[in-house]
Amino acid sequence: MKKLKSLILLIILLAGATGMMFMADKIQKDDGNIQIIDGSIATSEGKLTYKLYKPQNASASNKAPAVLLLHGYQNDHETCAAYAIELARRGAVVMCLDEYGHGSSSVGLLERGYVNHKVSVNYGNDSQADGTYSTIGGTLRYRLLMNFSNLSFFNDYYSKDSAGNAIKDSSCGGSTAYEILSKLDYVDSSRMALSGHSMGTWSSWSVAADYANTSIEPKAIVLQCGELFTDEVYDSKNIHFNNVLLLQSKYDEFSYFRDYQLNVTDELLKTPLRYNFLGTTAANASWNKTFGNFTDGSARRMELLMTNHRLTTHNLQGLKVAMEWFDNALSLPNKLAYDDIVAKNKEYLVLGAMLCVLFAMMAFMDFLLQFYLFSDVQKELPNKENIASKKGRVVGAVITILLSGLSFPFMTQLGHALLPVPEKIFRMTVGNGFLSWYALLIIIMLISNFVRWIKNKIKKVETEKFDLPAFCGSAILAVSMVAFVYIINMIYTLVFDLDLRFIWPFFKNFTLTRLLQFLVYLPFFICFYLLNNAKIMKDLRSESTYQKGIWGFIKNWFRNFIMMAGGVLIIVLLEYIPFFAGIGPGADVLFGSTFGGPFMSILILFVPQVLFFSILCTYCYRKTGKVYTGALVAAMLACWIVTGGSSFL
Repeated sequence: MKKLKSLILLIILLAGATGMMFMADKIQKDDGNIQIIDGSIATSEGKLTYKLYKPQNASASNKAPAVLLLHGYQNDHETCAAYAIELARRGAVVMCLDEYGHGSSSVGLLERGYVNHKVSVNYGNDSQADGTYSTIGGTLRYRLLMNFSNLSFFNDYYSKDSAGNAIKDSSCGGSTAYEILSKLDYVDSSRMALSGHSMGTWSSWSVAADYANTSIEPKAIVLQCGELFTDEVYDSKNIHFNNVLLLQSKYDEFSYFRDYQLNVTDELLKTPLRYNFLGTTAANASWNKTFGNFTDGSARRMELLMTNHRLTTHNLQGLKVAMEWFDNALSLPNKLAYDDIVAKNKEYLVLGAMLCVLFAMMAFMDFLLQFYLFSDVQKELPNKENIASKKGRVVGAVITILLSGLSFPFMTQLGHALLPVPEKIFRMTVGNGFLSWYALLIIIMLISNFVRWIKNKIKKVETEKFDLPAFCGSAILAVSMVAFVYIINMIYTLVFDLDLRFIWPFFKNFTLTRLLQFLVYLPFFICFYLLNNAKIMKDLRSESTYQKGIWGFIKNWFRNFIMMAGGVLIIVLLEYIPFFAGIGPGADVLFGSTFGGPFMSILILFVPQVLFFSILCTYCYRKTGKVYTGALVAAMLACWIVTGGSSFL
């Protein structure tokens, strides 16, 4: 009977997920009016992959305007889906590129190039005397990351160094893709444009510079959180950028996208960098107002969006203004209302499908546990009489939360750029940040466990022994559960050209490079999650662990969630409460701008992951009496997210 119930629930959840993916696919194809084409571009450095949205009525005799979309750091082509869907609905051919080191492209991010200096203000406002233009050393990835806003068309002072290094291609493959797009026989190459988000804005500047004053020069550029520069940094004053829209997020975690100020205020409009960009004076500069005109390419606008950095890609106001901007510059064929935006529905449907599949994975576990192969996996919970005192649990929980939270901004940023690991082996940039954080916490937990083991030996207290048969069975069960999700994701990718995510990459099919990276990082993730789950689920268990029913599960899960996510929740509060209060992002204010940026903005993705992992691990522990299954599944899923979707060198 239990097997049948699990199977029925499994089927219902998969049916729900498949139905939602089907509806999401209808949205991205506009009920059959848009054709989705996956392709790749062979270059001397390797393969660049893309997703193309082609209106069905675009043809050699009915050429359509075209737009190249360039995603941000740690994203992939699907992050551009909102802009792609809305532009394609309006009759444009849209190419979404996987830039260097991202998505399924095989070219590493290092092909972008780097130099041994950095600038800590907007380019053109720097000086060696003030220390805002300085020489740097360190790991290759540190120099690479410090050069993201340094572009290959800048003059040699910025784009080359005395050691022979250079910024080789700051378009991250965008210029190659733009040329390919222009040559499609159903594209009107005289009506082309660009848009990029974050890292993609620097790529957009670079593509526009590469094709300035040519027959295919972009007629519009939409920067979703972009950086501005002064004229002096360009190789030639003859480079002209047509019709530039800057979408400015009010709460941008990255300092270079708010001109290194702590807050985005009206005062920002009064700086020469901003009013010169608009082509007006400080007194006349204004948000949400178009200056210049589209006919001669002088149109400029800065739209202030009440959102943060990562959410800019799907902000409804930003999409509306961008659609109007592209229409004015390209005369889009289909005249839909600018606020007729449906792309966000696709994201909610795919999110729903992802959640259904993850909970189906848990139903799949229940189904498998009914078989003899997994008879060693299900054990009784540890003896209730051996739980720690209430005071001990509170102290342990506080220490766990504070250690994880206070170490997060420092260790992740250290590992991201400076941790001296072999970069040909550990190629994941953000992955190295988590590797550094996890390594510190692993060391602390191992020391804590050793001290407790010594104390128990002295007191002759019997401790729970490692259960090898249960661990081996749990490992097989965990691999089966993750393989289940992978196969479903692979089927959805093949059938619907969509993977399980919400806007940003979560579960992507592996390329060979990414699969090998998964195997490299996995031992560290497993070690962390096993130790962390043992500490939270077993050592700090309470009476709620033994309480039956849904209410008992909720009480048990909530305390586990607080201990697993409490540290990063504290960092979220420290980051955003001062930001929303007008003081500035907490990490920049409290720790310095070095510790702001990527790992602060990534919390919007990380906290929901931990929320699900806490549900999963609580369920598995109560079901099996051991931490093994939940910890192993969480470790594999977390490692998959990091190595399957984020950037590599």
